[in-house]
Amino acid sequence: MILQALLIGAVAFLLISHLMERKKLKKINAHFPGPKPLPVVGNLMEFAFKDIPGVFERVVELHQEYGKDYMMWSLFNWNIIMMTSSKNVEKVLLAKKTQKSLVYQFIEPWLGTGLLIASGEKWFQRRKIITPTFHFKILEQFIRVFNTETDTMVKLLRKHVGGKEFDIYDYVTLMALDSICETSMGTSVDAQHNPDNKYVLNVKRMAVLVLLRTISVLGPYPTLYNVLHPNAWEQRKVVKELHAFTDNVIRRRRQQLSKEKAENVAFDMNEENMYSKRKMTFLDLLLNVTVEGKPLSNLDIREEVDTFMFEGHDTTTSGISFTIYELARNQDVQERVYEEIVAILGKDHKTAELTYQNLQEFNYLDLVVKEGLRMYPPVGIIGRELVEDLELNGTTVPAGQQVLVPIYVIHRNPEIYPNPHQFDPSRFSEEAESKRGPFDYIPFSIGSRNCIGQRYALMEMKVSLIKLIANYRILPGESLGNLRVKTDLVLRPDIGIPVKIVLRE
Repeated sequence: MILQALLIGAVAFLLISHLMERKKLKKINAHFPGPKPLPVVGNLMEFAFKDIPGVFERVVELHQEYGKDYMMWSLFNWNIIMMTSSKNVEKVLLAKKTQKSLVYQFIEPWLGTGLLIASGEKWFQRRKIITPTFHFKILEQFIRVFNTETDTMVKLLRKHVGGKEFDIYDYVTLMALDSICETSMGTSVDAQHNPDNKYVLNVKRMAVLVLLRTISVLGPYPTLYNVLHPNAWEQRKVVKELHAFTDNVIRRRRQQLSKEKAENVAFDMNEENMYSKRKMTFLDLLLNVTVEGKPLSNLDIREEVDTFMFEGHDTTTSGISFTIYELARNQDVQERVYEEIVAILGKDHKTAELTYQNLQEFNYLDLVVKEGLRMYPPVGIIGRELVEDLELNGTTVPAGQQVLVPIYVIHRNPEIYPNPHQFDPSRFSEEAESKRGPFDYIPFSIGSRNCIGQRYALMEMKVSLIKLIANYRILPGESLGNLRVKTDLVLRPDIGIPVKIVLRE
């Protein structure tokens, strides 16, 4: 009888607590109207019979139905505010204290608490350590790698000249992976000549597993998910293999640096002309830096290496590939890019070496890249967890609230971008840009947690596109019109980017 009474009491306490919390959340919900939640399962039925691209499409549709800011409910009281209004986005992204949302914890088993996920003092220290990696003198060195790896991709594509449609997305993925390994780790995986590279396959699978968790009813509950969901078991295997790859890269680089040290090749972090005197990789910096007099641990280094590897190839792949997609669909834009290439690089435009200096001359290409990133921001949705109470839409939203900011939706606001689904580089003329606010175009986020590698990404995008368009005319494949967008960690095409290519005379 006592046990039964305790059980009934516990159930009653949980039910009353649930209803009291529900009442508070309903008051907030009144300021963020959205689809009416069902008991227990909330709005999960909105996505119950959708495929992966369909889930993303439904998120976008709900903004059209309920406005710029709305609330979505999951199991019990777990909810998310979906936010695109510039006034609220500014408040959330520029908050003095900031923390990534719960969704980012879904990739923590892989990336740990590196720069992407870290908060507080750890994030501040890591950002300070990593910032010198993107000094323009180092970026100048990276362009040589972008030239080499894109030249390899151009050669490998030659077998498709005049042939049937093929998926260029896979080629871009492998090129970007080779580039990030060489520029950040000082090592080569030669993924372009080994298309079944295990690391690439694991990265792709990890991204899918994360997406599947975001739409799982167990997703927000780590203990239940890790014990009960079969995907959690597969994820542990994939993460183990990803970590083994990174550990091997770190070990080999550490051995190489030890050998250099034995041969009296100094690495001086205080060297006045450090950037121009030596080739410095991201991993070199991590292996040599100290925080409060202590070196980073192997785990610290692996967190940042894994983060850099993910962010440095998956996001640029997305940006390059979707721009190729639009160039294939808009032949007039593609021809204008080609004319600019010939005008700047001359008769040797197919083989010319691109440099930091001559990249600055490609003004029209710059507009094209910006428009590509408007329509298809590589990270289509970013998330924050409020660290402090915040006034939004006339109500106080408490600390701990999960907020998602769909950049994809912000960039297709018809009030800011008329005919938003049309690819139009002229939107980024100086005159057009001056009429928009700072929160109308945020492909690399904004505020203190904006993308630290955005200059790296833009340079790689431009080098890749110039070399591709200089050598080939890219035509739409027959199935290109069937392409749908999906998002896991980054924005992706569900069927790749099916194109045809013709050799330019």
